[in-house]
Amino acid sequence: HRCTFCIIPFGRGNNRSVPAGEIVERIKKIVGNGYKEVVLTGVDITDYGKDLPAQPTFSNLIKRIIKLVPDLEQLRLSSIDCAEIDVEFWDLLSEKKLMPHFHISLQAGNNLILKRMKRRHSREMAIDFCNKVLSKRKEATFGADFIAGFPTETNEMFRDTLDLVDECHLTHLHVFPYSVRENTPAARMPQVDKSVIKDRANVLRQKGIEKFKEHLTTKVGEKNLILIEKNHNQRSIGKDQNFFNVILDEKIREGDIVPCIYVGVNNDMLIAKRI
Repeated sequence: HRCTFCIIPFGRGNNRSVPAGEIVERIKKIVGNGYKEVVLTGVDITDYGKDLPAQPTFSNLIKRIIKLVPDLEQLRLSSIDCAEIDVEFWDLLSEKKLMPHFHISLQAGNNLILKRMKRRHSREMAIDFCNKVLSKRKEATFGADFIAGFPTETNEMFRDTLDLVDECHLTHLHVFPYSVRENTPAARMPQVDKSVIKDRANVLRQKGIEKFKEHLTTKVGEKNLILIEKNHNQRSIGKDQNFFNVILDEKIREGDIVPCIYVGVNNDMLIAKRI
């Protein structure tokens, strides 16, 4: 897909999908080596399979992994495109091995800007996606990528993006100030002043920080499973199933998944105790 701001397709060419059988075998090897979680990643993973002979869907790939690698404990998705979600995907949300955190490639919250970006979703589609996920996995959390100051963006258009953070219940924001890429269609559009771009990126980042911290406080008292990633000074640091960083005041083996309860918040981390 050739978004008007992006130079990547010119350098990398069209999407190339790894055959499903090969992916399953890789995951079997990873799990056999003791790893508990696998992340499916790529430039545009929800477009998976269209270049393969049988044209398997991304949802079908997830089904195959869960069925054929039963010892895999957690399967996490990287950035997804809500315009590419198929009907099969919704049935997968009942699968507890699929992590309930979804990072969406949104880029903007105004429909005209999305059209000028050549994105294939609308703000309404994004909101509907998040609400439908929550109706099936009430514990789900969401992240998103945004570009601040895209050419022709007005203050009112930017306000739509700020509002979308609330409407999509976003807690993990990746914010990028728009920067010109030569030979892209966006480079030929009327540009926003660089100081305005910087200010909007800062405002959007601050909005993300506020939503993130606000959500952290609501999690105190909840239980979750924590994947231990590293040890530091007799403490363990890991990630919960919703992609929040967690610290435990005891040393636990790296790679283990342990049930915990949240007892507090420390800056941008949850404090937990093993149960």
